[in-house]
Amino acid sequence: MGEVFHGNFTQQEPLPEASLAAAEAVLRHGRLHRYNTAEGEIAETALLEEEFAASTGAAFCLAVASGGYALGCALRACGVVPGDRVLTNAFTLAPVPGAIAGIGAVPVFVGVTDGLTIDFDDLEAKLAQARVLLLSHMRGHICDMGRLMRLCDRAGVTVIEDCAHTMGAAWDGRPSGRWGRMGCFSTQTYKHLNSGEGGLLISDDADAMARAVLLSGSYMLYGRHRAAPPEEAFAQLRYEVPNISGRMDNLRAAILRPQLKALKRQAGRWNDRYRKVAEGLADVPGLTLPARPEAEQFVASSFQFLLLDWTNDAVAAVVADCAARGVELKWFGAAEPVGFTSRYDSWRYADADPLPGSDRVLAGLLDMRLPLTFSLDDCSLIGRIIRDVVTDVRGRA
Repeated sequence: MGEVFHGNFTQQEPLPEASLAAAEAVLRHGRLHRYNTAEGEIAETALLEEEFAASTGAAFCLAVASGGYALGCALRACGVVPGDRVLTNAFTLAPVPGAIAGIGAVPVFVGVTDGLTIDFDDLEAKLAQARVLLLSHMRGHICDMGRLMRLCDRAGVTVIEDCAHTMGAAWDGRPSGRWGRMGCFSTQTYKHLNSGEGGLLISDDADAMARAVLLSGSYMLYGRHRAAPPEEAFAQLRYEVPNISGRMDNLRAAILRPQLKALKRQAGRWNDRYRKVAEGLADVPGLTLPARPEAEQFVASSFQFLLLDWTNDAVAAVVADCAARGVELKWFGAAEPVGFTSRYDSWRYADADPLPGSDRVLAGLLDMRLPLTFSLDDCSLIGRIIRDVVTDVRGRA
């Protein structure tokens, strides 16, 4: 059988000691609700928002209950209403079209390239169909954001960025989430900061962020935020915007603040692991690694490769043979949704026009988590196992 890997693809690193101490302090005083503070106290949630805004260069930030809530909140804050059509990537995870459908809007899927970013030709052809693009930087792959914003600005299309996989990443030096009107982040366990569940929104747009703060369930306590628009931005909106509660609590914010301080260092560690696997898979016949343009400053907490134009049986054999040797791959081309993987045509609440080019990419797309519990030697071993299996299955095909 050859070498076998014995690591756990879902085991994250323990939370840092500073997070444990901060969590204990919140638990001991019991003021978990973000607006429940003692006299003179600043809520952990308000501090997290202030610090995350500063780290991205955004004017405003809002902490919420999940990344999915952040997406739906941003859509509402940008004026999307039931029946509106919203453009989004064909290659993404279910919470993205789910956020669109969740407010009664209609997802319109845009194709994906073999670089795993949005297909600009398909986007340009569909821009007239919608007022908003919910752009997913899926699995940490960032498209040419300058080109995308020029296309959308000319068409009058508002861009909301799904940055669940790109916290700490940038395009041409500008952080992800800072290109569109709003940027949405996740702090779910498998993302770059870990609070189990959680989300963050950033924006420079005072009107959109004031709406988001009210939507999140601020009641009339928005004055306690430190990274929100000034009170005058809420003067009329507070009578018009519904409360759709989705606040983050002080416990999760306390856990996240120390992690945010270490994000740059952690990003470097993830990228070291990504490059080790990539080294092992360089020049493997039949295997394609997505291009990483020089302008893309990525943060790679996962790894993808393509087996373009392989038969379904051959791709399934690679998945099974890697699993037998301890390497867990997820296949986005499988006919049925499995775990977190699904295709745009799996989401039957949304009509999907055929996307033959995207179907070809997804049919050969394999995905793998890269937790920081893996050593660099682990990553070299994983690369060797995938290389061996792909070479073997290709030889048998």
